[in-house]
Amino acid sequence: MAEQGESTFTVIVAAAANLGIAVAKAVAGIVSGSSAMLSEAAHSVADTVTEALLLTALKRSEKPADEDHPVGYAGERYVWALLAAVATFVGGAVFSIYDGIHTLTHGEELGDPLASYIVLGVAFLLEGFSLRTGIKQVRAEAERVKAPFAQYLRLTPDTTVKAVVMEDSAALAGLVLAAGGLLGGQITGSGVWDGIASILIGVLLVYVAWVLGRSNAELLVGRPAPRRMREGIREELLSVPHVIGVLDLITLIQGPGEVMVAAKIDFRDVSSAEQVEWACEDAESQLRERFPAIRRVYLDPTPGVEQRRAAP
Repeated sequence: MAEQGESTFTVIVAAAANLGIAVAKAVAGIVSGSSAMLSEAAHSVADTVTEALLLTALKRSEKPADEDHPVGYAGERYVWALLAAVATFVGGAVFSIYDGIHTLTHGEELGDPLASYIVLGVAFLLEGFSLRTGIKQVRAEAERVKAPFAQYLRLTPDTTVKAVVMEDSAALAGLVLAAGGLLGGQITGSGVWDGIASILIGVLLVYVAWVLGRSNAELLVGRPAPRRMREGIREELLSVPHVIGVLDLITLIQGPGEVMVAAKIDFRDVSSAEQVEWACEDAESQLRERFPAIRRVYLDPTPGVEQRRAAP
């Protein structure tokens, strides 16, 4: 639950920053006549919508398991996060690319860029603070599971924080591109640079939407626990008295900090029913102690290969 609270705070910080920035960018874009600034405004609006969807995801995934949803609602987070990726693509990328192409084909009248430069500077500071908050959470979580930062960010099941980090990183890159477009137009007097900057911002958002969409789709379809964790689970199961083999092991990430384990276990042939039952209890206790993320364990006593060969 602590991670859930951290994720909510991270998303709220990003949403508050993007909402104010979107309005400022829109005003500056209208005043300066910059398509790149208007693209950045669309970018911030898309990010604000994205954060609203991510907050919905966090809230909905908190609901406890019930009769109709016996494994809980954690997976619903990925549905809303997938919609957030679509919002990034439609709301930001499509508009930016269209506006850039329109500028290149029809030209634009450049106004006073001063307001845009001021807005870009303030936006850079706010986006930087939001990104710092997201990175701080990801780094803490990576240290908690003893994983490299980049690897954890790529594979983390907490796609809400991943979305904030990626979108804020893209926002900072977009601000640099917008500033470059303004500067190029100011030096040359041509709106071509602004149009190119707008298209590049759109391409950047397409990439972010693709990465986030793919991450959430993988988790919705079903992604196993990391290989090192699967090896540790198998090791723990084999250390339990009366267990002589793990014939099949299935792990499934159901949400951030929620992993399900199912395994076919070969027990000693001379073990009594009571010993098998207690071995299953011991196995679950050991797994939960070593890997707190494991919430559900299902073990199926299954005859081993030798038993099957010896069976009449």
